[in-house]
Amino acid sequence: MNARTAATLFGLWLLATARVAPAVECVKAPAGGSTVIVCRVDLRTERLRLFHADAQGQRYQDFETLRSALARGGETLTFAMNAGMFHPDFRPVGLLVIEGHSVAPINRGSGFGNFFMQPNGVFLLDEGGAHVLPTHEYRDAAPVIATQSGPMLVDRGLIPDIAAFRRNSNSRFVRNGVCAPSPQSVAFAISEEPVTFFEFAQFFRDHLACRDALYLDGSISSLYAPQLGRADRHAKLGPIFAVTR
Repeated sequence: MNARTAATLFGLWLLATARVAPAVECVKAPAGGSTVIVCRVDLRTERLRLFHADAQGQRYQDFETLRSALARGGETLTFAMNAGMFHPDFRPVGLLVIEGHSVAPINRGSGFGNFFMQPNGVFLLDEGGAHVLPTHEYRDAAPVIATQSGPMLVDRGLIPDIAAFRRNSNSRFVRNGVCAPSPQSVAFAISEEPVTFFEFAQFFRDHLACRDALYLDGSISSLYAPQLGRADRHAKLGPIFAVTR
């Protein structure tokens, strides 16, 4: 076999491997008495995106609609998760930036509900990589994607000292959140069983070693991970994180 033939075969092998390899690594990890699914996106090899509505303004609202739309354009959905809180009409409650375009502005107001628990925060991806930061630290920026939610699960290495995060809280939900262990990697987590805010925050801080982590939701938490046989359809969604191939 000559060098040219070997190089061609190696290139074909790489292409075949890329087609069958899962784009995002998703594993199950113990979290006290429950289990959490962690999905890691390597930004050096994968493109993390946000979706909300198509070019005609029709909102996707679920993974299957998004998957079908992407398939029509020749793309395969390999990972997805709900990406932030929204109003009953599916408008984002806070900041939403998609492909550099501002869909909704930053929300620095006050109100009731998880979103307005302080500190709340922003997940963003810009030329410096992925970041999670409290809303009060968000300034004029040019993110490629960004979504605002609340509360922060971990803020500069600390679990928020607020009533909702009491160790003995009886408020348990299936919850999901996001952090950036490094500028080049993003970790998404969703619990398989109902957990408290404190238990979930502790998982991000101690298991994922995240100094900053953002809560995404607790009543509509949903995951699309074909390698785990997950394509949740139990709730309508607003913004959606996604990785495609």
